[in-house]
Amino acid sequence: MAQQTIHRTLSKAILKEEVRVKLKIWNTFLTGKLKKFDNYMNLIVENAKEIYFGRGGKRSKDLGTVMIRGASIIFIGQDREKLIFAEDTEQKLMHREEADNI
Repeated sequence: MAQQTIHRTLSKAILKEEVRVKLKIWNTFLTGKLKKFDNYMNLIVENAKEIYFGRGGKRSKDLGTVMIRGASIIFIGQDREKLIFAEDTEQKLMHREEADNI
């Protein structure tokens, strides 16, 4: 039953232009176009970009096509909420709606 749910969810995500993958590595996200997946939730992502939110600020790096092992994934999100890294150090990471209201 769980395998069917994973397959159905990832089948919808593969149609999206971009997905966001939260990795087990502290504050690290990966965005890109989901191309393939398997029953173990291993993913192949094209035009991948690694985004790290740390004490020194936001860093990003273009990776190209990557394979992500399913065991290292915390969640997979679609382009519903855009995260914005505030330039002001006192402000926290916020959703686009909150940032637009400022």
